[in-house]
Amino acid sequence: MSSYRVWAQAYTIPTDFPEADGTATWTSTAIVIVHAQAAGRCGMGYTYADASVAALVGSTLTEVVAGRDAMDPPSAWHAMQVAVRNLGRDGLAATAISAVDIALWDLKAVLLDQPLALLLGRYNQAFPIYGSGGFTSYDDGQIARQLADWMETEGCCWVKMKIGSDPDRDPARVAAAKRAIGSAALFVDANGAYSRKQAQHLAEVFAGEPVSSDDLHGPRHVRDHAPAPMEITAGEYGYTLDYFRHMLEAGAVDVQQADATRCGGVTGFLQVAALCEAYHTDLSAHCAPALHRHLGCAAPRFRHLEWFHDHVRMSTCCSTARRFLVMA
Repeated sequence: MSSYRVWAQAYTIPTDFPEADGTATWTSTAIVIVHAQAAGRCGMGYTYADASVAALVGSTLTEVVAGRDAMDPPSAWHAMQVAVRNLGRDGLAATAISAVDIALWDLKAVLLDQPLALLLGRYNQAFPIYGSGGFTSYDDGQIARQLADWMETEGCCWVKMKIGSDPDRDPARVAAAKRAIGSAALFVDANGAYSRKQAQHLAEVFAGEPVSSDDLHGPRHVRDHAPAPMEITAGEYGYTLDYFRHMLEAGAVDVQQADATRCGGVTGFLQVAALCEAYHTDLSAHCAPALHRHLGCAAPRFRHLEWFHDHVRMSTCCSTARRFLVMA
């Protein structure tokens, strides 16, 4: 089959309102889009990362993958892992590899004229989504309107809101959100802002809502002390397979989370899915809904997909991302 050429571009897209979570504030979202072209066809991948990732793709990864068989993305993935050894495989290098790998898999699907989900093989024909937003910069009314709309008109089975900027206010904010969605389950995400004791205390206050954290030891502590109905999830900032292995070995989560735009693209996400199968732990996809709707079909223990507000907006307003909007 044809070899390919690869290039990357970075974009900054403003949010519709100022946004914040437990540890950060922002008014725009950066996306790096990678194109892979062969035999007159083009595939696309992306990652939500700094614009410098586009330069890393151009300076380091394009040369590594050039000339490889377009039908063999894992070969390019392995070569990229070797190429960033001295840079460090976590962080920006991992996001760059992820975007290129996604583009190469998409190109293969385009060349074979198959949806990515069908190319990978489908364990699942469908799975539920949860609407994700409810930023700490929103007032209670704005949160209530957003979450209720997702439940009533967008087909979401659950919704998630951000907490942690002002822990003393969080119980009232959560109560307002629960009133807006009735009996539906509410997920809450502090983005690692709470200490273990704070998370344990507020878990009891929220009683039945899951808490997410990036700390490998914190989630296990909260999991051991949280009310029985509560499930703990973490993993959105996992970049390498060892990270997920350590989290699963520690029994830190009830549901493992992973993000293909960070953890090595399609190839890396499927490796995480295999780990979850081995540890009998369900897997949830973080953000990038247009991509993960395909990968969720290919993961045997897939629980649900985060329909993240910013990324849904970006997928629908960026013409370069529209190919991914075809149903898996």
